[in-house]
Amino acid sequence: MENKTLMTDFYELTMAQTYFNEGKKEEKVYFDIFFRKNPYDGGYTISGGLDETINYIKNFHFAEEEIKYLKKLGIFNDEFLAYLKDLKFKGDIYAVPDGTVVFPNEPVLTVKADAVTAQIMETALLANFNHASLVITAAKRITREAKGIPVMEFGARRARGIDSAIEASKCAYIGGCVGTSNTYAGMKYDIPVMGTMAHSLVTESEDEYEAFLKYAKSNPNNCVFLVDTYDTLRSGIPNAIKVANEYLTPNGYAFKGIRIDSGDLAYLSKEARKMLDEAGYKDTGICLSNGLNEYTIRDLITQGAKINSIGAGDNIAAPKERVGGVYKLVAVEEKGNIRPCIKVSNDSIKTINPGYKKVYRFYDKDTGYALGDVITLAEEKINKNHYTLIHPVETWKRTELTNYNVRSLLVPIFQNGQLVYKDPSLPEKQSYCQKEWETLYPEVTRIDNPHEYYVDLSDDLRTLKQQLIESHKIEKGKEYVKCAKKN
Repeated sequence: MENKTLMTDFYELTMAQTYFNEGKKEEKVYFDIFFRKNPYDGGYTISGGLDETINYIKNFHFAEEEIKYLKKLGIFNDEFLAYLKDLKFKGDIYAVPDGTVVFPNEPVLTVKADAVTAQIMETALLANFNHASLVITAAKRITREAKGIPVMEFGARRARGIDSAIEASKCAYIGGCVGTSNTYAGMKYDIPVMGTMAHSLVTESEDEYEAFLKYAKSNPNNCVFLVDTYDTLRSGIPNAIKVANEYLTPNGYAFKGIRIDSGDLAYLSKEARKMLDEAGYKDTGICLSNGLNEYTIRDLITQGAKINSIGAGDNIAAPKERVGGVYKLVAVEEKGNIRPCIKVSNDSIKTINPGYKKVYRFYDKDTGYALGDVITLAEEKINKNHYTLIHPVETWKRTELTNYNVRSLLVPIFQNGQLVYKDPSLPEKQSYCQKEWETLYPEVTRIDNPHEYYVDLSDDLRTLKQQLIESHKIEKGKEYVKCAKKN
């Protein structure tokens, strides 16, 4: 397994050396990963990247090669480098499982570890969460609008590098795609591999008919022709039907389908369906592609497009949005006492929720729908019979809950440096992700103007936050981190 410990921003290491030089290498700290806004102006985000974080932590160490490199930089002292050489992760991780529906400002992962280790880990943990969560969310939005039509992930060539492409294929599968064009991802993760053909096979050949015939002879059991190289209706589909009549059907092979990758997909698919049906190929499928996203897919279905499958690439593997997860210090532990920390800003969205916390989700007992989340301090207990959700800022907004089940979202992943969590298989994650999504009210999952999901603070956490804010004077335009005073 590749050692990725140095996949960290340089300032993480310079800060880590500061902790070490100040005698704080054993100081226990708590960091939360959370995000402030759903991507796509959507109503939800789906968490991912925990599997990669587990692999990263299991292999967290500074080998001789890394130590030599750091020494060559001339920044780090010998005592610190000697300390890094023996450094292992010995802390605790609590996180939501991959595929969990999550919302802004609630912790999705909490690190409890020594200050040096916790600081160095920041970059990798954020990279894992931000990329995976964005791709899973993008895939879920697209597969949701497909209304049960199978979506294949075709995004490898559009991804931001090879490693990104491989991980995107995995995340797309968790988000509901039925397979991928990425053969390496198929081998690595046992994802179904799928695909058709490219225009180059047609343009390389003498003519379109010859290209289709060659392809049919080489791939008789999986014959899906790309019919839009020259003219979809006057050339592509007639040539595909001709090859089916002259080669596939006489030799006992099925004419699996056609793919349309350009033009007015709604109109072309409807005309293609008529032509295929009239030729006796009513079971031949139509695959549509060409930069499809959740909005174009929704419109195609509304316009009556004839679609048996969808190929989606750019908008899953290389979304233009971002999740924007952050990693913030929320508490410091000294002699068994946990001191909450807060980062305060004139921009209220950047004022964090302090302290070591838990997140609970309430579900309606009758419908199974999620009613809202509450962020609490870790030691708080939830009343199982009655609870009042209170808006974290507009406290007059209250929701009384009585008929509910409640679930703690953060589960132990590492304890005292030991992995205690069994990572589910990829199909299990896909199934879990779908079940999670189905607990959301349709108003939350709609792609336009979704209903805001309740994420509230407990009374104790709200009071603590307000006390910490009021204990400082905030200069205009300034923001800073402040811990509660020592006992």
